[in-house]
Amino acid sequence: MAKSGGSRLKKFLVGFLLLVVLAVLSLSALLAQPVLTGSRTGPEVKAQAAHLQAMVLAIAKPRDIDDTAALDATAMYIGDQLRAMGHQPEEQTYVVKKKTYRNIRLILGDKAAPRLVVGAHYDSCKPLPGADDNASGVAVVLELAQLLKDHPAPGAVELVFWTLEEPPMFRKPEMGSVVHAKSLTADKVKVTGALSIETVGYYSDEPDSQAFPVPGLTTLYSTKGNYVALVSSLDNIGLVRTLKKAMRSTDQIAVYSMTAPASIPGVDWSDHRSYWPEGIPALMVTDTAPNRNPNYHRASDTADTLDYQRMAALTNALFEGIWVLTTP
Repeated sequence: MAKSGGSRLKKFLVGFLLLVVLAVLSLSALLAQPVLTGSRTGPEVKAQAAHLQAMVLAIAKPRDIDDTAALDATAMYIGDQLRAMGHQPEEQTYVVKKKTYRNIRLILGDKAAPRLVVGAHYDSCKPLPGADDNASGVAVVLELAQLLKDHPAPGAVELVFWTLEEPPMFRKPEMGSVVHAKSLTADKVKVTGALSIETVGYYSDEPDSQAFPVPGLTTLYSTKGNYVALVSSLDNIGLVRTLKKAMRSTDQIAVYSMTAPASIPGVDWSDHRSYWPEGIPALMVTDTAPNRNPNYHRASDTADTLDYQRMAALTNALFEGIWVLTTP
């Protein structure tokens, strides 16, 4: 009897350990979304690091909610850059406390067709330069506008530059992205997905240069801050997987991802969160901001701290992602 009982206990422990291993693997797959690298489908493009640097230098000046003149000047710069490429951008204005704020929109392709939204916020937190946060994102979307001018995507794309993402408006109805998302619903526009390009210019190859919002993630992610992350809630696994596979196919930049509950710090820290209530799949593309960049929301977040070669590589990878996500 003792021998038989020991055998049953052994089988139970083996089965329990297998369940634990399967649970860990399932959790890892849910959080980190491991995917095979696909093959490229769009044309090979080459974003220009010098263009990105010039745009960040032009934008990285204080431009917070209290300085509407600086915000207007930034919006005008964005519009001028788009018009110089041959585009015809539009303004979406709205009023907060008797002050006018504006999103800049550019719809490429058939306006009646389902569209992919790709955007970046252009305001800064407080009167700070905000080079990484988020002149870097604006520059990448502007460079994408040039690439999409030269190589139009298979489907419709809307590039948008949001205002008022930063505190004190973050998570409030006055965010430019909330205004934009609600307008898409009101206009009955079918949106296949939204990508927020948020804080994408800071990289480091040093060990332990990457921090994490919760313990234990070092088993899934590199501790060198030399990659870009795709971040979203659990509802958006499909969008994350598709974009990640497409970006990795370019072999331009390391791409990791996290799909997790929005309660985990950082998961909803950008404009992508504004699209979730409208039923639109949305994610954030980021260098992970305060989990990597020591200059985050500080006066030291200046243009000279960014890696423009990696920003160019990211732009190339995003172009392929846009191509894949807009292919019927």
